Amino acid sequence: MAQMNRKHAFNLGYVLIAFALVTALQLWLAASRTAVIGYGEFVTYLHDRQIASVSVSDTEVTGSFRTPVNGKTEFVAVRVDPAFAEELAKYDVQITGARDQTWLSTLLSWILPILVFFALWSVFFRRFAERQGLGGLVNVGKSRAKVYVERQTGVTFADVAGVDEAKAELQEVVSFLNDRDRYGRLGARIPKGILLVGPPGTGKTLLARAIAGEAGVPFFSISGSEFVEMFVGVGAARVRDLFEQARQAAPCIIFIDELDALGRARSAVSGFGGNDEKEQTLNQLLSELDGFDPTVGIVLLAATNRPEILDPALLRSGRFDRQIVVDRPERAGRAQILAVHARKVKLDPSVSLDDIAGLTPGFTGADLATLVNEAAIIATRRGGETISAADFTAAVERIVAGAERRTRVMNAAERTRVAHHEMGHALVAVSLPGADPVHKVTIIPRSVGALGFTLQRPTEDRFLITLPELKERMAVLMGGRAAEELIFGEASTGASDDLAKVTDIARECVMRHGMDERIGAVVLEEKTLRFLGDRRGEPRSRDFSEDTAREADLAIRRLVAEARATATAILSRRRADLEAGAKLLLERESLTPADFPPLKRSAAEPVAQIAAAVSHG
Repeated sequence: MAQMNRKHAFNLGYVLIAFALVTALQLWLAASRTAVIGYGEFVTYLHDRQIASVSVSDTEVTGSFRTPVNGKTEFVAVRVDPAFAEELAKYDVQITGARDQTWLSTLLSWILPILVFFALWSVFFRRFAERQGLGGLVNVGKSRAKVYVERQTGVTFADVAGVDEAKAELQEVVSFLNDRDRYGRLGARIPKGILLVGPPGTGKTLLARAIAGEAGVPFFSISGSEFVEMFVGVGAARVRDLFEQARQAAPCIIFIDELDALGRARSAVSGFGGNDEKEQTLNQLLSELDGFDPTVGIVLLAATNRPEILDPALLRSGRFDRQIVVDRPERAGRAQILAVHARKVKLDPSVSLDDIAGLTPGFTGADLATLVNEAAIIATRRGGETISAADFTAAVERIVAGAERRTRVMNAAERTRVAHHEMGHALVAVSLPGADPVHKVTIIPRSVGALGFTLQRPTEDRFLITLPELKERMAVLMGGRAAEELIFGEASTGASDDLAKVTDIARECVMRHGMDERIGAVVLEEKTLRFLGDRRGEPRSRDFSEDTAREADLAIRRLVAEARATATAILSRRRADLEAGAKLLLERESLTPADFPPLKRSAAEPVAQIAAAVSHG
């Protein structure tokens, strides 16, 4: 509704164009019925009594004919002194008609160039402003929200899978917008604001677009970064304009994506420049949230993957009343998401989406969409008619480990070392009952810098991990270095990434989870603010003594040394399998449990024997 009002608003440019068209039409009509004749012709017509009326000015003679001449009913001729005309006639000089400019033609000679210049300036300046991101000076305070109505987004709840709890709560919002009387009969009101929280790629924006496709009401969609630009006060003006449009279009939904760009917590110290502008924008948003009545049918949706940095004033009751977590899907949810994306591709009948879901723990909805697309590309590249399970396996490997780099040529000694390294990981994994099963072992270099990798995929989703299971994970990571030391008598730089991961796990056990008996069940390292699902760049606080720090360092070393001893003990007992597997891996470059039976879980050693070997070592 707001957009329709703006479209029909008074526009000076349209008036000027209409005036120019009317003036041009009048000039054309006047020219079509008026003949411009010479003074001699005028005298001839006068003598022949063909002139009906005459109007004489200082410079010209105008009038009308008794009968039309050549289709013209009026005439105009230049006025000449009779004596001067006779003098010219003596020398056979003809006097032609010439007309002075009228006030209208004089006015147009000034206005038309200005209009043309103004039109060109408007077009080129608008294009320049769009390229430079200025957004147009005239509309700088206007909201840039895109307005959708029913079915325009092309997404409904049928296209959203794997987040059933979040979808159920948002369906309640749609029901309220479509049937407000039913919810209001007991005094209930819909929450003013609903915040979608979750890691990147879990489907927060997709859920919002699905609401637009289901609700059948105007849907205002805008990113938090679009509120703030180079001009002071623009953000607050755009917030006001957005809510004003929403009030005129109610019932409606407002969706702000990436809310953290707009709602970052305000600092206790007064900022400068852009910080003040962002605070003004946030203050205006808080004011608008307090100012509108939810009973009119305005629902505010927002999405963020960094809820920890949002201003507390945004999250209090009465503003964003409800927070909906859109987390990484579980196995059943991943199978549902794969089924949604599989509608657009041709799958082989033998493909089991549930098995593929088992290969992708931790994948988000966006990751699964990429997986299906990568599998389709791989199937197309090999010339297949359908997408097979092997294509999905190759796509998983590409996403997890990167693309193959067969052009990277290693010498024989390096390939032998890498083969034993990867086979060491695999044999330790299959020997420990709590470790994830081995899916594939390869020594083909990958684009992420790995010279080879061992692909392990869990059989089920896990939410809690015990200390013995963490120790088994560390032992698997140390399997590569242990294999190198066992076969070659020395280590190489190929285990640097494994050592970093082992150290991180050991540090987590000691510093955060209180899993060392000597230090006790205490937390030495606070859980700092971080991105959802991402721990990169965390600052490490230290508020304990030097003696405690030394004990923690020793505990971390003990856990790493125990993992190394476990891996060495396993590989010592299975040295024949290690050498046979490495030899076969050098021949084939990639192995699965079907290619090399010792990689199957049934070949795992009893835990008691492994523990005894470690203790003896």
